[in-house]
Amino acid sequence: MNEQQIVALEIDMLVSAIRQAHGYDFSEYAQASLTRRLMAWLAKSGYGSFGTAMSAVLRDAAVCRALVEDVTVNVSDMFRDPVFFRTLRAEVVPHLRTYPHAKIWVAGCAGGEEVLSLAIILREEGLDEQCRIYATDLNEAVLERARQGMFDLREMQRYTRNYQQSGGTAAFSDYYVARYGRALFDPGLLRNVVFAAHNLATDADFSEMQLILCRNVMIYFKPSLKERLLSLFDGCLTPGGFLCLGTKETLDQRGISPHYKEVAPQTRIYRKEYTRNMRAAVMGVAP
Repeated sequence: MNEQQIVALEIDMLVSAIRQAHGYDFSEYAQASLTRRLMAWLAKSGYGSFGTAMSAVLRDAAVCRALVEDVTVNVSDMFRDPVFFRTLRAEVVPHLRTYPHAKIWVAGCAGGEEVLSLAIILREEGLDEQCRIYATDLNEAVLERARQGMFDLREMQRYTRNYQQSGGTAAFSDYYVARYGRALFDPGLLRNVVFAAHNLATDADFSEMQLILCRNVMIYFKPSLKERLLSLFDGCLTPGGFLCLGTKETLDQRGISPHYKEVAPQTRIYRKEYTRNMRAAVMGVAP
């Protein structure tokens, strides 16, 4: 057995051990991406091999959390892909307005950039008190950062440009205050946001969502986990609701695709269509 084969075996053993000891399941992550991120973690960890690191990862929760933080993807921008958010305003917001109380799930919320972007749109559209956002992520460390609503002040120029291109018309700087090189966003934006740890690979769904955002997350998963995740979302999304994916993700050739339709080309915003039985149930007539 050569060195490459030994490393691959050690990684398989480590992934299995982490799942059993700590409940984090990376077995359905795309192998190349997972290996690359684990190798980067090992290089800075101080351990000579995955074999020598395994005992510490299993016995020390802090070491495991550090590994999880490096393996999971926690990078995002506010109003990333402005065309997406402009379409969200035009096509999805009117639907949310029809509900006395609407529920939104931001799955894989990372540091909260997308959550705050959505919260700003809801405030500007007068829906911030009408909607509840459930923001979830596997990584509890980034969830804590998301709760704080604080970012590097140097990012604000790019975020402002994204915001303006997405259809925002207010002064973006009104939403935050600058302190010691950091931008602290208005805590009121997060008043109706529930942050919670959630493992997309193993945990159950939430009930009856009108909008689900899971953008740039599935690209790191194997096909089998992608199908499980899409089925999970389909199960809790109400008929007529919207499922939003990343620009490199699509429902093409997926199991749930027959009853979803993209609302605008290349936006990756899909609406769950009413089937005949669904429509009959809503109208109270026989199918």
